[in-house]
Amino acid sequence: MAILSVEHKTLYRYAKPVAFNDHRLMCRPRDSHDLRLLETGLSITPAASVRWLHDVFGNSIAIASFQEPAQELCFLSTFRAEHYPAVPQDILIEEYARKLPFSYPAEEVADLGRTKERHYPDPDHRIDAWAKRFVGRKTGSGTLNALVAMTKAIKKEFQYARREEMGVQAPVETLQLGSGSCRDFALFQMEAARSLGLAARFVSGYLYDEQLVDAGDGLVGGGATHAWAEIFLPGAGWIEFDPTNALVGGRNLIRVAVARDAGQAVPLSGSYTGLPEDYLGMTVEVKVTAG
Repeated sequence: MAILSVEHKTLYRYAKPVAFNDHRLMCRPRDSHDLRLLETGLSITPAASVRWLHDVFGNSIAIASFQEPAQELCFLSTFRAEHYPAVPQDILIEEYARKLPFSYPAEEVADLGRTKERHYPDPDHRIDAWAKRFVGRKTGSGTLNALVAMTKAIKKEFQYARREEMGVQAPVETLQLGSGSCRDFALFQMEAARSLGLAARFVSGYLYDEQLVDAGDGLVGGGATHAWAEIFLPGAGWIEFDPTNALVGGRNLIRVAVARDAGQAVPLSGSYTGLPEDYLGMTVEVKVTAG
């Protein structure tokens, strides 16, 4: 168990005061057996009225509404939490699901819904072929072994490229380029797992390094929000896989939001009323400390 403090600051700058439309934030983790919130805070400048809701996935969503124009817009989200990540060797899978391929029970198929479906075109079956490398003699068809090997292969074979712009690459594009951001790698692993008949979700949150503590200096993808995948394994439930750092089981990962697709887990979104050239840019700072 680790007690972690997270501070996430996003600052938008404009050439002159502009009016702000509603902004949507996914910044508050939910209490669970692996993450217990101790305290939270949210500060917004200029002042805003905030209402909270749960989205279709049960994530906590804050909607900020503004009255006054401003030249800068700043969001500062903080929380302290106890973190209990799963240990890979403690991941216990039902006997029937320990080798690939397997079928989910009928009562789970309906609830897993579209998380099992492919979401992006793969007309030449290139992602299918890439994923099938991990099923067979090399991994003994062991489900967990195959997924761990897949996670490590993405870390080894693809080059990490941090991108500040919104959106994700299509998984086929990530495979063709051999590079991508943490969001791109998470989406690629999701589609690879789905090609094997597995249910997968997109996760947005934070990364921390137990040795260096400061997430900006350690594992790849720190210093900002991070993204990875969850894959549903019968008996074990939703298990976290971070292909950017080859992490399994949630170690070093602080989950904030889960969604069926990456576009549904954007940490902060909104708009302003003004000219395009009024926007000067944004900065994001994420600090993760222990104790």
